Amino acid sequence: MHVVSRLDRIAHEGQMTDAPPSIARAHEQLTAAGAPFEVETILVDGIARRAWKHGPKTMGELVSGSSRFDDLPFLVHNDRRVTFRGFRRATLALMQVLAQCGVGPGDRVVIAMRNLPEWPVCFFAATALGAIAVPLNAWWLGHELAFGIQDSGAKVLLADAKRWERLADLVRDCPTLEQVFTCGSVQAGSARRLEDLIGAPGDWERLPEPPQPPRTVQPDDPATIFYTSGTTGKPKGVLASHRAALSNITGAAFAAARASLRDGTLPPDPAVPPTQAGALVVVPFFHVTGCFAILCPALDAGHRLVLMHRFEPEPAMRLIQDEKLNWVVGVPTIAWQIAEHPRVGDYDLSSLASIGYGGAAAAPELLARLASRLPSAIPGHGWGMTETCGLATTHSGSDYRRRPTSCGAPVAVVDIRIMDQEARRVLPTGEVGELWVAGPNMAKGYWNRPEETAATFVDGWVRTGDLARIDEEGFLYIVDRAKDVVIRGGENIHCIEVEHCLFEYDGIADAALVAFPHRMLGEVPVAVVQVAPGSAIAEAAVLAHCAARLAAFKVPVAIVLQREPLPRNASGKLLKQDIVQSQLVQARMTQSLDAANSERSATA
Repeated sequence: MHVVSRLDRIAHEGQMTDAPPSIARAHEQLTAAGAPFEVETILVDGIARRAWKHGPKTMGELVSGSSRFDDLPFLVHNDRRVTFRGFRRATLALMQVLAQCGVGPGDRVVIAMRNLPEWPVCFFAATALGAIAVPLNAWWLGHELAFGIQDSGAKVLLADAKRWERLADLVRDCPTLEQVFTCGSVQAGSARRLEDLIGAPGDWERLPEPPQPPRTVQPDDPATIFYTSGTTGKPKGVLASHRAALSNITGAAFAAARASLRDGTLPPDPAVPPTQAGALVVVPFFHVTGCFAILCPALDAGHRLVLMHRFEPEPAMRLIQDEKLNWVVGVPTIAWQIAEHPRVGDYDLSSLASIGYGGAAAAPELLARLASRLPSAIPGHGWGMTETCGLATTHSGSDYRRRPTSCGAPVAVVDIRIMDQEARRVLPTGEVGELWVAGPNMAKGYWNRPEETAATFVDGWVRTGDLARIDEEGFLYIVDRAKDVVIRGGENIHCIEVEHCLFEYDGIADAALVAFPHRMLGEVPVAVVQVAPGSAIAEAAVLAHCAARLAAFKVPVAIVLQREPLPRNASGKLLKQDIVQSQLVQARMTQSLDAANSERSATA
């Protein structure tokens, strides 16, 4: 994105003064005809949308365009380094393998693996071919992964060794699955090893130059299904197009330019060749943030991505220092753990220019802590969800410092509004209601869920379920969530799923999962249960029951046992605020949250 010439012109015309331009004025300057972030009006599924005029529109176009960075390193994982050339050749080679297996436009290809160099290759091979990539949460248990395969009707599974180990005995219950490929497995069983077809990552550079992706794929064709929590506890597949996913590329560059314009600063001089930027990747690619907001923009801009198997603060700081990394995006937990680490001063982190986070609530005091411990890194925050295909609002620089409790302003192609409880009236500035969002980055709907799609996707708008307000300049403030979820370090936990698991334990008469504030993780799940008369229950036994049936991040950090009935209203709905504020729960959590503050991260 060539923003500098346009911003230089604005500066020399005297349009940059002591007072920053308003959000509306900044958008006008950056998106006008001929501007670097020019916007055009298009029809998407019959609805008029403002969309970015420039930037790649399909995954195949993005892969082909990466050839201009061929000699640069793209993926770093442990001691393995994969160049853009090696990545591109492996992607196109796997695309040919998939085509030979009968995979075509619209077929679903499941990816079940951690952040390995093979993950981007699998993702772009499927989507460049016109198939629909279905990335599954690698922390899921075997039956959850099998559900993703069954629900999506996947034709092909691409899995790493650990995910294949969980699935090997379950794929017989997946009738649409025709082919399984695995990587990192010595004994693949009924699966085919990717290493036997395209080689290991160290071999990719030597692969022959294969044909380019087909040009028949269109921007509004379906590209991905990412799963999110469902109202019944079953995950819902969110179907998104190429255009929606790739809107993040221009959106991220636009957000940086807007922040510079609002701060009265200019990007680097374009006459000076830039060095390759590097990022520490601690967000899973199986989340839209990792895939759409980190992986895709890095491929477009020629950035180097350093992959961590599992985030730990000191190894992360060592990687930032040794690799001279410039940016990291994650959840607030990660920023806290780096800023508060007792050895943060022992590492040279001066290369770190930005640290972004979202996916969970961020305490305002995090800004001050980052400023004192990581002064070179500009903090950034934002809001988005799977249904918006990544960030819809962004927040950094002086705007973030002035409004630390806001999630930022929407990017130029996104509209936000606040609706009343009946969804009939747009509320005025400052009033709290349900947040609705529209733009070219919105998903198409839920996979094979027409009723839920109709309830959430309304006339081009996404009903988020979040309760929010908008200030006089258009900055968004999330007030509460209408959906019954706990967001633990960026991972959504649907309360009803955990509550159903608790009800399976003998001796539990009633159960509620509630969110408890946690400085690092934003929230942690706490279960409050009513013990049935005549029963005796041990907290450790209930936790073990949950751990055997739920993914690790869904397991409550504590079980509060009580004999009294849980409070409910006249219609029988649990009064969760009353539960959280009860003296018993407050006292119990005061005793146990110290342990939760140092809890280990969920591992796969």
